[in-house]
Amino acid sequence: MKFLVTGGAGFIGSAVVRKIITQTEHSVCVLDKLTYAGNLASLAPVCENSRFAFAKVDIVDSASVRAVLDRFRPDVVMHLAAESHVDRSIDGPGAFIETNIVGTFHLLQETLRFFRGLSEARKGAFRFHHVSTDEVYGSLGGDGYFREHTPYAPNSPYSASKASSDHLVRAWGHTYGLPVVVTNCSNNYGPYHFPEKLIPLMILNALEGKPLPIYGDGMNVRDWLYVDDHADALLTVASRGTVGETYNIGGHNEWPNVKVVRRICAILDELRPNPTGPHERLITFVADRPGHDARYAIDATKIRDELGWAPKETFDTGLRRTVEWYLANPTWWRDIRSGVYRGQRLGVGAEATA
Repeated sequence: MKFLVTGGAGFIGSAVVRKIITQTEHSVCVLDKLTYAGNLASLAPVCENSRFAFAKVDIVDSASVRAVLDRFRPDVVMHLAAESHVDRSIDGPGAFIETNIVGTFHLLQETLRFFRGLSEARKGAFRFHHVSTDEVYGSLGGDGYFREHTPYAPNSPYSASKASSDHLVRAWGHTYGLPVVVTNCSNNYGPYHFPEKLIPLMILNALEGKPLPIYGDGMNVRDWLYVDDHADALLTVASRGTVGETYNIGGHNEWPNVKVVRRICAILDELRPNPTGPHERLITFVADRPGHDARYAIDATKIRDELGWAPKETFDTGLRRTVEWYLANPTWWRDIRSGVYRGQRLGVGAEATA
């Protein structure tokens, strides 16, 4: 099969691409704008493979998207290109509207045009796989889970833009007959994660002896999913998922943020002890994020029962692998820390800019 992966130089996208090239016989073309979070170094392990191709394209640019579709002629369009950080969406929602909503619209239009030109046999095998987030469902209380039919209630500019794109994809499937599948995942973590997100930020700040800022009381709960498990789930859905269906993907690992940070500190104390004292001494509680959702948790029963997928990593095994990767790959993250993102606080609730 031939996979066109939008956002394939990002965190989750690059994990999918590396898995396609190293563990299957499929071919892949990465379509990526290469914003601050897109990093070609994340594709370095596979970029010399003859089954890999790359196109620097913004999904808002319909003509360029059309050219890539016509040249590569994919069997699957896996759509991961998105602005994805809640804090950045608070400070500057305009980019999220443009990429996540308008960009998805243009990609759907061009994919539909391409799909309509396929033979009947190829139409039957074609899929448009839209990759989304559990944040579209809003916030949970102390119990309960997000399921595929949970009503949408997004609370941040980021989650609202992703909810909009989900609705567009389903509409293009229902109205125009584009064969779509949608997945909504819980919080990912693992190697190659851009260091503005909680886990890599805490690892790198701790290594550099900087404060470990935790929002509010640190008791906001997330369901953590190791990125390679997610990549495996995405390929499973793209290959065997039922057209028109949604699949929730979760790691079955609910942890409050403060416990996540303390676990990172404990692993670093073991693997890279600091002579001045335990890393936990660096924890600093800061003013909470505006509109911070209390808890996310995914019920992943459907994908397990229908497609046979379940995560392989526990949170302890995945987190240890993640810390070990950052310790072993300073070149990858030092380039980022020295330039585009130095660990500064984002999303403090200042007046939003476009």
